[in-house]
Amino acid sequence: MARLLFLVPVLAIVALPVYYLFLQGPPPLPDFDYNEWWGPESGRAKQDTSIRPFKISFGENKIKDLKDRLKRTRPLTPPLEGVGFEYGFNTNEINSWLKYWAEEYNFKERETFLNQFPQFKTNIQGLDIHFIRVTPKVPAGVQVVPMLLLHGWPGSVREFYEAIPLLTAVSKDRDFALEVIVPSLPGYGFSDAAVRPGLSAPHIGIIMRNLMNRLGYKRYYVQGGDWGSVVGTSLATFFPEEVLGYHSNIALVMSAKATIWQAIGSVFPSLIMDDLSLVDRIYPMSKTFSFQVRESGYMHIQASKPDTVGVALTDSPAGLLAYILEKFSTWTRSDLISKPNGGLDFRFTKDQLIDNLMMYWTSNSITTSVRLYAESFNIKVFGYQLDDIPTPIPTWFIQGKHEIAYIPPFIIKLKYPNIVNVTVVEDGGHFFAFELPEVFSEDVLKAVTAFRKLHKNLKYPNIVNVTVVEDGGHFFAFELPEVFSEDVLKAVTAFRKLHKNVKTDL
Repeated sequence: MARLLFLVPVLAIVALPVYYLFLQGPPPLPDFDYNEWWGPESGRAKQDTSIRPFKISFGENKIKDLKDRLKRTRPLTPPLEGVGFEYGFNTNEINSWLKYWAEEYNFKERETFLNQFPQFKTNIQGLDIHFIRVTPKVPAGVQVVPMLLLHGWPGSVREFYEAIPLLTAVSKDRDFALEVIVPSLPGYGFSDAAVRPGLSAPHIGIIMRNLMNRLGYKRYYVQGGDWGSVVGTSLATFFPEEVLGYHSNIALVMSAKATIWQAIGSVFPSLIMDDLSLVDRIYPMSKTFSFQVRESGYMHIQASKPDTVGVALTDSPAGLLAYILEKFSTWTRSDLISKPNGGLDFRFTKDQLIDNLMMYWTSNSITTSVRLYAESFNIKVFGYQLDDIPTPIPTWFIQGKHEIAYIPPFIIKLKYPNIVNVTVVEDGGHFFAFELPEVFSEDVLKAVTAFRKLHKNLKYPNIVNVTVVEDGGHFFAFELPEVFSEDVLKAVTAFRKLHKNVKTDL
């Protein structure tokens, strides 16, 4: 009896993790209002659903005010001796940036550059959503297919400008060409911000779906990085019957199961990693966590007091520049932190980075953009457990060597069971489309090609099994009831496993 009493807690200790990791089913999909109103109540009665042309305008008064503020920047505290960007933006370097922005950045020329693609606005759920839409002209026999491109913070639609012509190019090697729809997320750039609390990444996913429907698309592809990946995943999780395929340059699975498997992998890497040459991208965990802690201070501020930091960044263009460009240093490559100029010229020109700053400054959207952290990183949104709900659509990831977080495919499959491919590259960081537009575009087009082939070859792309038997005819259940019943029960068993996060074969 004593042994039995001893075994009971031991078995429970073993059984509970096994049940949690392998047997527990996913939570139900949260019940969202797909038409929730986020704008002023005064606009609800007379919503304008038209699609209106839009152009970015810096405005002479705004430019003059900006130049005045840049020139009146107070003398800044000098950096400590011998440091680069370890303490943040090196103030010895900032004057050259402020001078360039005020005196050499050609506002008129850059305004024309930013307006090179057709842009529009339309009201979705009370918010005017700004978006770029580029539709290629194609010859006979080439199909135009839509793709939604989603940016993150501290980026903007500017991240995709170099990639858009590559993505929408017509090629004799493809029977399709991409039409790209590139929206500014609500509260970013020239898209309206919510007037009341609660507009989280999952809610934005619904807005993006409604935008695509407004444009006439019931089936489309999605690509996202940073917040765009969270928004895109939410969209695909809610509307898997609409998203034909999902591509992302960052794989994020923020569930307890993923964390547990990551911890197990730190002791037994081969359990979760097929390619052990990539172990250094995630382990040792001390290195990974120390980097993430060092680089995530902004996140804690923005997830708790976004409006406070927003005051400083709204009032001071120098502050906005330092706060945002520091991320374009260390998130591009972590080793750039030791360079006095942060290595900002490693991948980007001053015009490119200031273009992105202008998306925030001209629209006065920095405060509303950082609110997304507070709206998404809270108990209510975590309670939706969206990362525990499998997203069954075909997915494709590209993983840059210098991305701020790496997750191996084994863990990614907990959330995305139908991974078509993971492209591992030895270059590229967090702003992949902005840094390496050619590599990015080629990978996206390969993904869409694979997704299309999948849908062409299989009327039912999520086939779990095909049982071939050497007997039976058209009236199978009538002829061979035992074989028929056994196969049906096997199918139902497999379907139940599928919904418990077991990978399906494509």
